[in-house]
Amino acid sequence: MRDGIVRHIDGLAGEDLPAYVYDLHALREHARAIRAALPERVEVLYAAKANSDPELLSALSEHVDGFEVASGGELRHIRGLFPGTPIAFGGPGKTPRELTQALDTGVERLHIESEQELRLLTTLLGGRTVDILLRVNLPIALGPVALAMGGQPSPFGLDPADLDRCLAIIAADHRIRLRGIHVHLASGLDATAHLSLAGDVLAWARDWAHAHRIELAEINIGGGMGVDYAHPDQKFDWAAFGAGLGRLLARHPGLTLRIEPGRSVTVYCGWYVTEVLDLKRSHGQAFAVLRGGTHHLRTPATKQHNQPFRILPADAWSRAWDRPEAHDEPVTLVGQLCTPKDVLARRVPVGRLRTGDRVAFAMAGAYAWNISHQQFLMHPAPAFHHLDHAPVPAASHP
Repeated sequence: MRDGIVRHIDGLAGEDLPAYVYDLHALREHARAIRAALPERVEVLYAAKANSDPELLSALSEHVDGFEVASGGELRHIRGLFPGTPIAFGGPGKTPRELTQALDTGVERLHIESEQELRLLTTLLGGRTVDILLRVNLPIALGPVALAMGGQPSPFGLDPADLDRCLAIIAADHRIRLRGIHVHLASGLDATAHLSLAGDVLAWARDWAHAHRIELAEINIGGGMGVDYAHPDQKFDWAAFGAGLGRLLARHPGLTLRIEPGRSVTVYCGWYVTEVLDLKRSHGQAFAVLRGGTHHLRTPATKQHNQPFRILPADAWSRAWDRPEAHDEPVTLVGQLCTPKDVLARRVPVGRLRTGDRVAFAMAGAYAWNISHQQFLMHPAPAFHHLDHAPVPAASHP
C-alpha cells in the first residue's frame, strides 16, 4: 500500500467507511507491464466481469485491445463508455434479445457456445454479417485447478462431437464468418501450467483446422491467470508467459492469439477499507466485528480463503470505558451480517488490534463488490475512491 493511499484512508471519518479505494496509478503500471511482456501477435481483451467500475475501465482502456463481455448489461455498459472499442461477447445462455443487441451494436466477435445458439443466430441476422469463434470444451486433462470450466462435462462450450454440425450450418450461411476457436478451460493457472495448456490448444486447433481444410485467423485461450490470496506477493509471471507465447506463436505463423484476463489485471489495485466496531471473545476465541462485511466483499466467502489485510492503527479513543483489544493472538474478522458465514478472515494472528482501528483488505480490485449480495440486511453501500497520483519521489540529499 503506497503512502498516499494510507494518508487518504487516515483522512476518512468513521462514517465514511466502509470504502473501496482504488489505486489507478498502480493499475496503469501493472497493465502497462502486462502489455510490454506479451508478443506483438497477442491481443488482450479485459474481462469486464472481474470489475466493471468505469474509472478502472477507463484506466485500462489505454493498455488493452478491447473488452470481453458476458451479458447484454455488460455490453451496454462497455458500449456506453467506449463507443468504438472492440468487444467480444461470450458466455452461455445468450438470449435472442442479447444476440440482437450484439448485432445492432457491432460487436467484433461472438463466441458461440452451442449448436442451438448458432441456429438461433441465423434467425436474427437478417441482412447483417457476423464474425464468430466457436467455443470448444476440449477433452484435455487439467490436473488440480482452482476452477475448471472445461476438460470435463461442463455447460460451457461445444463438445467436439458437435463441431461438424456447426461447420455445416456456417458453410450454408454466407452471413456467418468463422474466424477461429475459443477455448477457456480453467482458472487459477500459473504461467507454466497456462503455457502448457495453450500449447495443447494450439496443437489441437492446428490439427483440427487442417483436417477440415479451414484457415483459422485467431485462437482465444481465455483468461484464468492465477491469483494467490494466501501469498499476495507471488503474482502471475507475465514475463515468462509472454516469452513462452512468443515461442508457441513462432510455430504458428499468421495466427493471432487472444487472451481475456480479468482478476489478474485489477485485483491488486483495490482495497476494501473498514473499521473495527467491536472486539469480543467467545469461548476463548477473539472476534473483531467490522463495519460492512461479505455483503460488500464476498470473495473470501466464495473462495473460502482469508482475505489478506493490513491494520491501520487509530490511536484516538473518546469513550469512557477501556478500549477492547487483542494482543499477539489469532483473531477472526467478521462483518455485521446475521450469519456465521460473514467471515472475511478466520483466526489470523495479529500483534495488536483494537476497537476503532482501521482494517484495509488487499486484493479487492476484482470479483469483490460486483459479486456481493449487496441488499442483504440493507446496510449502506460502501463509498468508492479513485486515486490517480504517482508516488512522490523521495527527496535527494547532497
